[in-house]
Amino acid sequence: TMPKEPAVLRQNILDTTAAILACGIDPKKCFLFRQSLVPEHAELAWILGCITNVPRLLRLPQWKMKRASQNNEGTVGLLTYPVLQAADILLYKSTHVPVGEDQILHLELAQDIAQHFNKKYGEFFPVPKAILSEF
Repeated sequence: TMPKEPAVLRQNILDTTAAILACGIDPKKCFLFRQSLVPEHAELAWILGCITNVPRLLRLPQWKMKRASQNNEGTVGLLTYPVLQAADILLYKSTHVPVGEDQILHLELAQDIAQHFNKKYGEFFPVPKAILSEF
């Protein structure tokens, strides 16, 4: 949600990939890909954004905190980031999502969006459940 220098962004992608592999993730046993290269994430975020109401997003505590730290000039990207997170979850029809306590409200938004979409268009997305981390 914040502009990055292209060289820094490329290095961050490489560093994150190295950290994932260093944690023991085996690319022979799972899919490892750069999410930004999958246009369906942004496409689904747009569709979901069209059925998500702004007052709900404005009530999220993360929006309020980030906006305050940016002199009350939060960006549209910051406001709609939870919808992109919902798209990231729902695109793969995830049933369970590992989250920390600080992301519960964003997962609840994804659940609400899935239920709203399903009610309007028929059962399509599973309603994802949280797997709370212990840390």
